[in-house]
Amino acid sequence: MSGASAAPPPVPNLAKPIAIPVESSVWDRLTNWASENKALVYTIAGVAVVVTGAGVVYYLNGDVKPKGPTQPKLSKKERRKKKEAERQAEAGEKSATPAPEQPKPAAVESADELPDIDETTVTALTAEQRHEFAQKLKAAGNKAYGSKDYNKAIDLYSRAIICKPDPIFYSNRAACYNALSEWEKVVEDTTAALNLDPMYVKALNRRANAYEHLEKYSESLLDFTASCIIDEFRNENSATSVEKLLKKVAEQKAEEILKTKSPNKLPSPTFVSNYIQSFREKPRPAGLDDSVELSEDTGKGQLQIGLEAMEKKTHDGYEEAAAAFEKALELGDLEEFEALAYNMRGTFRCLRGSQEQALDDLNKSIELDPTMTQSYVKRASMHLETGNRDQAAADIESAIKQNQDDPDIYYHRAQLHFIHGEWQNAAKDYQKSIDLDNTFIFSHIQLGVTQYKMGSVASSMATFRRCIKNFSRVPDVYNYYGELLLDQSKYDDAIQQFDTAMEMEKQTKPMSMNVLPLINKALTLFQQKSDFTEAEQLCEKALIIDPECDIAVATMAQLLLQQGKITDALKYFERAAELARTPGEIVNALSYAEATRTQIQVQENYPQLAAKLQGIGQAVGPPLHGGIPPAIP
Repeated sequence: MSGASAAPPPVPNLAKPIAIPVESSVWDRLTNWASENKALVYTIAGVAVVVTGAGVVYYLNGDVKPKGPTQPKLSKKERRKKKEAERQAEAGEKSATPAPEQPKPAAVESADELPDIDETTVTALTAEQRHEFAQKLKAAGNKAYGSKDYNKAIDLYSRAIICKPDPIFYSNRAACYNALSEWEKVVEDTTAALNLDPMYVKALNRRANAYEHLEKYSESLLDFTASCIIDEFRNENSATSVEKLLKKVAEQKAEEILKTKSPNKLPSPTFVSNYIQSFREKPRPAGLDDSVELSEDTGKGQLQIGLEAMEKKTHDGYEEAAAAFEKALELGDLEEFEALAYNMRGTFRCLRGSQEQALDDLNKSIELDPTMTQSYVKRASMHLETGNRDQAAADIESAIKQNQDDPDIYYHRAQLHFIHGEWQNAAKDYQKSIDLDNTFIFSHIQLGVTQYKMGSVASSMATFRRCIKNFSRVPDVYNYYGELLLDQSKYDDAIQQFDTAMEMEKQTKPMSMNVLPLINKALTLFQQKSDFTEAEQLCEKALIIDPECDIAVATMAQLLLQQGKITDALKYFERAAELARTPGEIVNALSYAEATRTQIQVQENYPQLAAKLQGIGQAVGPPLHGGIPPAIP
């Protein structure tokens, strides 16, 4: 599958490498499906998060609002009072330093007239006197806060707390410390307030804000999430904070992973195969084919071994090829094949995530042989992966100047347009690629997908019928045709296409079977019948064939979430982070993992929210299509 993903990327326009045939990465698929369906889905893009009996439900900001039980009709006077209260509450939430809670109307004495309360004198007061003095001290504290005399307000609230340890008094004193940026004291007082009232939303928000300033992002995320649940997702500021903190926590953890992550491991065979087959297959150059016997102790001999190993299309074969290309350049003496050697070593370094080294190799390849257009295209894919579309486009144009009749160039330029939703330009370039060479199946497949994206469903279906007629023994045709049928909820027809693709994979590529049809069938069965058992079995089979397939790992996580198996789902999201190849992929996988982890913590820390969570889930209803997107790129 493709490289980086769309939401939330650490750099703009991070997308799949253009040297990938059809599929976007799993994170692209999840996020794109969410934006297109505008409903309850499993995604981290702009969310508030809540656990229900069905698992983790993510609410898209601005799209779905949970509905509570029907409220009794209010009188005109009551509606006016309620509206004014909501207006004041909203104004208070938007304030940088939210005001303390106001008391009911009462006579407020000056601070000088208030009793001098301390731990000793308070013992002489009756319960009624303590309550009376506490309210007076609170009112005076509010007045001092309003005058921005925070230290005086702190003293008054402290005396009120001596009279009566009340969560509001602690939260109001925390507001003063908040205004003074004394974050540790804010945490201390809000924690005291929450010990007295665990459902106190204002204290939760204040503590979450303080944790964020202290860069304790996981703790802040937990508090904001709990606040969202208690408020039933009515506070957009808290929901926005959840989204922001998910990314912060993920980026913080991604930094640690990247410090220790080994760049020496290739991604799954599914990923590598799709990358390599995005270029038209060509015979080995004369001098490196089987007709020539070369010594393993020479650069050319190792280059020959590497090219031959790639033809196996297996994990071991790709590892052997990568090692051979490294050794070929170490040995040298490559003569006219030196540019090819740098191209191939750069390819596998890119696949391993060694981006800087890969770019150096591709630059060297172009320097040695400017006519090798494939090096420009691969370099363009790397520029696109780091968000530099202009440089990617410039490399594509440089390749065209070298050979305007190379059909691969137009295919990959079409991919660039496709990634950015420029459907008309993408379709034009796919057709150009086909006109120059109509034997490359992925140009036809991607043209059909693009037509579908443009809304030309009839044209798309006709394109795929022609593909089936002209490429009847190619499994990919049936797999991607099945995806379009699945998107139209034609479940039985889609399953038939996936079964055909799987059977052909067994016949034509028994040692390097593409697992995508298995995963797509799992999604179809789940969406059609909510059949968790068979869907999981298919994903497990895919992971036996290709244990490092990110699509299979993420799909399994989604299925487990739907069943409320949150702890198990978390393990799969963490596994996805381990498999991620680029910083953007790691951040996205960790964002899902952190959203899931937070839900486990909410359940542990706030068991009293269980009933509220169930109520929200029942009011909103189940996610569309079960919360799992179809595999349309």
